[in-house]
Amino acid sequence: MAVVRTFLKLLIFAITAALAVLLLRHWMASKQYVFNKEDIAKLAKQYAGQDHEQAFSKVVVELRKRYPGHILPDEDLQWVFVNAGGWMGSMCLLHASLTEYLLLFGTAVDTGGHSGRYWAEISDTIISGTFRQWKEGTTKSEIYYPGDTIVHGVGEATSVQWSAGTWMVEYGRGFIPSTLGFALADTLFSTQDFLTMFYTINVYVKGMLLEAGTLLTDVGVF
Repeated sequence: MAVVRTFLKLLIFAITAALAVLLLRHWMASKQYVFNKEDIAKLAKQYAGQDHEQAFSKVVVELRKRYPGHILPDEDLQWVFVNAGGWMGSMCLLHASLTEYLLLFGTAVDTGGHSGRYWAEISDTIISGTFRQWKEGTTKSEIYYPGDTIVHGVGEATSVQWSAGTWMVEYGRGFIPSTLGFALADTLFSTQDFLTMFYTINVYVKGMLLEAGTLLTDVGVF
């Protein structure tokens, strides 16, 4: 009887999990999003080849004009280290929700490693430097340059490499919490830089709160 009860519990859990995944997929497929990858890529491409700091400043100004209430204010913008998949970079989060994020990303040193495999699509448009990608199942890598946009599909995994001075604008769409395990794993189990982990979680929560406030304002709660 104990074995039967255990089996039934596992079966119920599996069915519940499957239903949750199906409902989540349906919600993500039917909901309205704030951004789309084509518009973000087109905006970032305008400033490709420029000094990355000046380009980023222009991108942020333009984003605030186009998407009022969805981009974090200057006082909440912070460059935070990211250690993941063996590589090290730095990000500045501009927007975050359960299904989207928008950030500035790059590295001042040569670095590379594993891309991660996510329940999200991620697109990067290069402002400066070079990015090399080796896709799963292939035997050759490709190099991308300023103005190029690289799309990392849902469930894909690649080897990635950035040259020193590579900076890009990144947009992600999908179930964003699914990316956090990879993003924080090296910090938790390798570098043990818990201050950086705090910065990462803190700015993500700020982004979520901003988005929640904008949503409530749009529906007339505030």
